[in-house]
Parts: sequence; C-alpha cells; structure tokens
Amino acid sequence: MNTQDAGPLLEIRRLTTRFQTQNGALNAADDVSLMVGKAETVGVVGESGCGKSVTSLSVLRLVPSPGKIEAGSILFDGEDLLSKTSRQMEGIRGKDISMIFQEPMTSLNPVYTVGKQVAEALLVHNPALGRKRARDQAIEMFGHVGISEPKSRFDTYPHQLSGGLRQRAMIAMALICRPKLLIADEPTTALDVTIEAQILRLMKKLQNETGTSILLISHNLSVIAETCDRVYVMYSGRIVEESDVFDLFDRTLHPYTSGLLASIPRKNSAIEPGKPLHSIPGGVPDMTRLPCGCKFAPRCEEVMEICCREEPTLADAGGGHCVRCWKFLGRKAVKV
Repeated sequence: MNTQDAGPLLEIRRLTTRFQTQNGALNAADDVSLMVGKAETVGVVGESGCGKSVTSLSVLRLVPSPGKIEAGSILFDGEDLLSKTSRQMEGIRGKDISMIFQEPMTSLNPVYTVGKQVAEALLVHNPALGRKRARDQAIEMFGHVGISEPKSRFDTYPHQLSGGLRQRAMIAMALICRPKLLIADEPTTALDVTIEAQILRLMKKLQNETGTSILLISHNLSVIAETCDRVYVMYSGRIVEESDVFDLFDRTLHPYTSGLLASIPRKNSAIEPGKPLHSIPGGVPDMTRLPCGCKFAPRCEEVMEICCREEPTLADAGGGHCVRCWKFLGRKAVKV
C-alpha cells in the first residue's frame, strides 16, 4: 500500500553518520536522504558494509561508539529526532518506532523467558497496565504472529525455540506497542527460505491489520521485490538509485543495481556445469580510502573517464526514478 501522497512518516534529510577510526574518518552514511510514507514499506538494499544498518540505527539514535551523527535531520511525524533528549528517545523507542534485529538469538536475553521479555517491552511504556494484563496481551500477540500454543510458549527460553519461532517472538516484541514505524534489519538472514517466506508474509499481514510503516533493510533483492513499495539502493554509504519497486526492476539504471540483479540465480535459466554465476568484479572499497569520483567506478563495466574524476549527483531520470550515474546526467564523457 503506497500512501506517500499522505505525507511521509519518516523523512531523513542529508544524514551523515561518521566513525573515527585508526585509519581515519569513515562516513558510514554519507549525505543520505530517504522517506517512508504512512503504511508504506520501503526497502534499503546493498552489500554488507554499505551503510544500511548504520542508517537505521541513526533513526533510533543507537549508533555504537565511536560513531556519531555529524549532519542532517531525521523527521518523524514532523519532529526532528536529533533534537530529542535521551529521555524523550527512550519514550519513542519500542513505542512509536520498533526494530527487528538480524539475529534473534543474540537480541533476546537468554536468561529470561521470551514471554517475559515481550511483556516487559509493553510494561516499559505502559506501567499502569499491570503484569497480568501485560502477560495476556503478550500471549495474544504470540497468537497474532503465528506462534503455536502461545500460553506454553510464553514460559520458554530463547534456546528452546527454533530460529523461526525466535524471530516471531522478536516480531511480537516489536509490535506489542503498536508502533507507527517498524525497522526490520535483515529480519530473515538466519532463516531457511521456507521460514523466510512465512516471516515476510507475516510482516505484510500485520502491516495491513495495523497500518504500521516498514523500513526493510536487506542485501536480498528478491526479498525487496516481494515486500516493498519503494526501494533505495546504497553503495559505500551513499544512495545510488531510488525508485518504486516495479520501475526499479523494469528499468534498472545504475550499473551497481544491474550487477545485483544479475547475481540472482534464475529459476528457469540454464546453468552450464563449471561456469561460475555472475558476480560484480572487485570488492567493496575501504571506506577510509574511497576512490575519487564515482565510488563504484573501479568495479563498473561501463566506466567512463569522467567517472574517475568527478562524483555524479543523484538526479531524476524521469518519473521520480533517481540515479547517481554520469550516463544519465547529460555530460559528454569518454569511455575508459
């Protein structure tokens, strides 16, 4: 459901989140701008280390040390989260904005039952509710997220549950306060494809029931295609392409996005024995020693001379489909 016209719930404007390292400054999120509409699902996709998770952690102001938000604004419901006090952010996290982390086994506390952890998330923001009502609501939420025998599961510990059930418990914890925005950081990475499909369907079902907006962080374009309304593609801390999901797959513009799509094995494509699958040449650059010009130029099969000298801006290529590539900026360039 795309309700972008109703105005964005989340609007990140020119966010820069920097880490000071022994090798120099590292902009994990570099001048990043993106929006999430109300009841909309927006994907952020890219290779590991491109800045996706740091961008999502910046929204919650949970960037680990030595990281620091250096510039930009993060508007949530029209209010800048960067101007909030630590106490105000504590009231927003879990209540208005919730997050599902990559690995539920390390996100859940191993010494408390999953039910107690979900109920506690509710009590933090609703202390007058009482433990009995919090328990009842947690059990009810377990049922909503598809956990069988929710009453008995309430008293189980994380290690007693499968990966799929732990992830469902994490989703229950994230949704127990009915947040306006759910940030899902690689929510299906540790799961097999069957459980992955179940979790994605569950997230969409709950979104349709509650109207929650979703910011989905992933390296998997197949997951993005199945789930999202709009997509932002990140590379080396920057947005290199943004579009609605249909136009991105029908009219892929940036060579990096094309490489990601070509790397996905196709069900009906013939695979020759001994022939390697398509891959993007080279590797992600050292973020403290980024190349001049376009950051993707050293790996790009369509690189031109200007790409190695000047970095392109993010430009509208028509229909709101934006791309950071010299091929679409109308400048004369020489093929390398």
